[in-house]
Amino acid sequence: MDYPYDLGPYRRPVTTQVPAAQTWWDRGLMWCYGFNHEEAIACFREALAADPSLAMAHWGIAWATGPNYNMPWAIYDEAGRAAALAAAHTATEAALAGADAAAPVEQALIAALPRRYPQATPAEEETMRGWDADFAAAMRDVHALFPEDLDTATIFADALMNLTPWQMWTLDGAPGPVTAETRAVLETALARPGGMAHPGLLHLYVHLMEMSPWPELALPQADVLRTLAPGAGHLVHMPSHIDIQVGDYAAALRANEAASRANMVYYDRMGAMNLYTGYRIHDEHFAIYAALFLGAEAPAHAALARMQATVPEEMLRIESPPMADYFEAYLSMAPHILVRFGKWDQIVAMGYPEERALYCTLTAMIDYAKTVALSALGRVAEAETQMSRFEASKAAVPETRLLHNCRVVDLLDIATEMARGELAYRKGSYDVAFAHLRRAVALDDALPYDEPWGWMQPTRHALGALLLEQGRMEEAEKVYREDLGLAGALPRACQHPDNVWSLYGLMTCLDARAAPEAERRLIAGKLAIAQARSDGIAASCGCAQAAMARSNSGCCAG
Repeated sequence: MDYPYDLGPYRRPVTTQVPAAQTWWDRGLMWCYGFNHEEAIACFREALAADPSLAMAHWGIAWATGPNYNMPWAIYDEAGRAAALAAAHTATEAALAGADAAAPVEQALIAALPRRYPQATPAEEETMRGWDADFAAAMRDVHALFPEDLDTATIFADALMNLTPWQMWTLDGAPGPVTAETRAVLETALARPGGMAHPGLLHLYVHLMEMSPWPELALPQADVLRTLAPGAGHLVHMPSHIDIQVGDYAAALRANEAASRANMVYYDRMGAMNLYTGYRIHDEHFAIYAALFLGAEAPAHAALARMQATVPEEMLRIESPPMADYFEAYLSMAPHILVRFGKWDQIVAMGYPEERALYCTLTAMIDYAKTVALSALGRVAEAETQMSRFEASKAAVPETRLLHNCRVVDLLDIATEMARGELAYRKGSYDVAFAHLRRAVALDDALPYDEPWGWMQPTRHALGALLLEQGRMEEAEKVYREDLGLAGALPRACQHPDNVWSLYGLMTCLDARAAPEAERRLIAGKLAIAQARSDGIAASCGCAQAAMARSNSGCCAG
């Protein structure tokens, strides 16, 4: 019973007289709520070893084996879908066989499973999506029978969210088809006794509200999650989904560094050959993202180093599930960090991975970064050659390669416009350059919702910096106000409140037009706080001459 993870105090009694079985079942449920489904299944199997009659352990295996918010059936490869469905259907049959001895609510939960897994073999994708809808309908009935049960509310809300994963709201803030019902279920359950201490409810509410027009409404839930289950790394990380939306980049960084420490306990015990590796990588990715918004280079490199040290190449070579398609793109963050901080000479000196086909995203991003770096350094002829290399490496990236919700090929379309814009700018073709950069902004804004956002450095930061450099103050100010969420037109999901880069750019614009003192004091105060946590910002993008001059003087580039 010695177990190295502190999963917090939440417990749910099930029908067993064996304490060890209850303990292992509770652990399995907690891991389900913390999205480590493989460890959850292992715990449910331990519960069965302790009490072979525990029907709810079979239920847990079935529930944890199937699709989830981050892994719908559509993302599974063919072999993985077949294996998961066969295992889930077998567990469902076993749960049904033992259901007579279970409590009424357990019987209801078990009876809903065949709606999710009606057969042991895969069907057409549309048919399997229908199974998800059938399960949600079944769970609606279970929830109606047991409306005060917090776990049935969680499982029902989870089933609803799995109908439109990562699309609970449109980018413009309109609710999706099941959003209102999901929100009502979660908020009603959270208001019940124990609701604000329930890990599953808290987790799902953060996911529901992060992409809404009002992510700050989930701050109370995020704050509880920070310390609720210290050993469940994904739950420790989850508050950062709200932190990043409200502009608290320091809190987002701290949350992911704490999650990283928790995740390493699991990594040291279980290694990298599991799908939870994706969650561990995600937390490091998020730490990098938060550090970039802070303007703090060292923690970004530290998170990247942790990621690189725990993602072995042999894991990426696993073909089913297709690990390279799922995870290789996360390893392309080094060029983004160096571009963000204007480390142009370091970028030019970067080497390439030996296995360029395997590390195709990294290869393409290095070529992109080199194009931008050579342009920024005024080495235009070399930049043009490098642009051709980038276009070739971009063409080698398969459409199946993902960065969570984004296709890498779509991210590389943004890179193309950014690189062409930077190159045209150094040629003195400013109107052409700004047209490319505005196109990059449009592509950036149109990405599917994700956290971190698919493109690591907001495209408005380069556009604003170069507009400022050319004295186009009015458009530059508009760009910075949009990025900060002060213009009123940009969807909430595309805003980056209080980030140091756009605060610096906006303050420069306000000073240039001698804006009213009250407005300048407000932005200056925010900028002073943001600068105190940064390495020192001299422009909203390292491609600006002001940033390069500061870098050449021995200071950090903006």
